[in-house]
Amino acid sequence: MFLRLTKAYQNEKIKNTGIFVGKTVLYFLILLVLFYLYHYSHVGGGSFIYNQF
Repeated sequence: MFLRLTKAYQNEKIKNTGIFVGKTVLYFLILLVLFYLYHYSHVGGGSFIYNQF
């Protein structure tokens, strides 16, 4: 009985750890993409908003 509870606890702990690591990696990748797109948007543009006047 105790062994079965311990094994179930360990499986849940491993599952929760996997979910946490997966979400962390996903959010990190999303941040990298956003930083890349932000940098890419400023490649050819001017820095002053009223550069046509």
